[in-house]
Amino acid sequence: MTPETLLPAVITDEVLAQYETVIGLEVHCQLLTESKLFARDRNLFGTEPNTNIGPLTIALPGTLPKVNRKAVEYAVRLGLACGCEISRKTIFDRKNYFYPDLPKGYQISQDKSPICDKGGVTISVKNEEGKLVEKVIRFHHIHLEEDAGKSVHDGSDTETLLDYNRAGTPLVEMVSEPDLRSAEETGAFVTEIRRLVRYLGISDGNMEEGSLRCDVNISVRKRGAAEYGTKVEVKNMNSIRNMMRAILFETKRQVTALESGDTISQETRMFDVETGQTFGMRVKETMNDYRYFPDPDLSPVIISEQWLSEIRSHMPSLPQELREKFTNVYGIPAYDAAVLTDTRELAAYFEAVCANTKHYKSASNWLMGPVKSFLNEHGGEISAFPIKPEALAALIDLTEDGVISNSVASQKIFPAMLASPDESPADIASANNWLQNSNTNELETLVEEVIASMPDKVAAYRKGKKGLIGLFVGEVMKKSNNTADPKLVNQLLARKL
Repeated sequence: MTPETLLPAVITDEVLAQYETVIGLEVHCQLLTESKLFARDRNLFGTEPNTNIGPLTIALPGTLPKVNRKAVEYAVRLGLACGCEISRKTIFDRKNYFYPDLPKGYQISQDKSPICDKGGVTISVKNEEGKLVEKVIRFHHIHLEEDAGKSVHDGSDTETLLDYNRAGTPLVEMVSEPDLRSAEETGAFVTEIRRLVRYLGISDGNMEEGSLRCDVNISVRKRGAAEYGTKVEVKNMNSIRNMMRAILFETKRQVTALESGDTISQETRMFDVETGQTFGMRVKETMNDYRYFPDPDLSPVIISEQWLSEIRSHMPSLPQELREKFTNVYGIPAYDAAVLTDTRELAAYFEAVCANTKHYKSASNWLMGPVKSFLNEHGGEISAFPIKPEALAALIDLTEDGVISNSVASQKIFPAMLASPDESPADIASANNWLQNSNTNELETLVEEVIASMPDKVAAYRKGKKGLIGLFVGEVMKKSNNTADPKLVNQLLARKL
């Protein structure tokens, strides 16, 4: 099957601007339970094909499912984080369809009574003036279901291999309302969901491994129209970048079709990563095609007030809550707070630094600057960062108190701490004679030497080229091996010149 090429050579921005894109998402998120949703088989990614399977996973006769309590707890945790209504009594249904990677011939899911209802996620997006504003993307519901197996195409036109390791893996499916209006908003939405499930500890959110996958429902309509257009579903988007590319292509494809007098078919489409185009796969099924009915082998799940209170009491601080705390308690800018709450571990490290220093903005600058550069260069997470929070706080205090200069701290002591994490920054500075020199007599001597060595620059400075002060300061700093107090050097130079 080849991608369709329905786009004209040129489609003007003026034509596109007449239309509005309407997007709804179905986000499938694998849960980090040790076993599967209804079987004791291991829930583990990356093992040899068909090694994490048992009688129930491959649907041997006489096997009966039993619900994984931890998976239910994780789903409730997600619902609480999203402000959902938690169903006190929920049942599982059979979703009937035949596909080779579905051994039972049906998928156990939830239809009429999902575990979480309504709720939503807040994202930050730019408005027409380019300013960041918050927007709530609502959920219709969140339900639990089991994953299917995986079909592996080995390049042959005649053979497909089946790996049932994934079959039965617990999923939560988050079904949004059609509140999204652009590829950018959709990218921000999925990014926030991925951050949220990682904060909650219920999923690793790795899209490249299939832990987080999206089905994107896309339609277009004339701006100001009340009725939605005919939607198409683009299946199994496993990266945010490709999802955004698919939305942009599909928007143009649908607008082109409507402008040409064609109609949009309700269908399921796939995205070709190489060409950046979508192509038709099959006519979209309706709910009736799946013949949902309650699974007779599973009892209803009752969530008591006691159980719900217990789950609620173990909820961690969430990204939005921490962003507000960082701006209100620590007084750092909203941009800094957004960066520092990107992961739960980074936010915790920042708070641990702030517990040992009062220079909160400096702590933010260090984490967003030298620390982040180190992590990017070494491809690691903050959990693997060698310098302990209290040691970084001590380095910040030495700098802010004028004991060492900023340049010495970042260029000399910080690298030394990375190499010897157990050695304190004060000891490193003292052993290497990197303590900042505030001795006026010694610095006056260095200032006079620099002035004497640059008579032409001194003359130019005195004729009005005041910008040369930076040159003089730099020369003094070199002579002092970067240990001179820059503020005192500036004062001495200004007076001598």
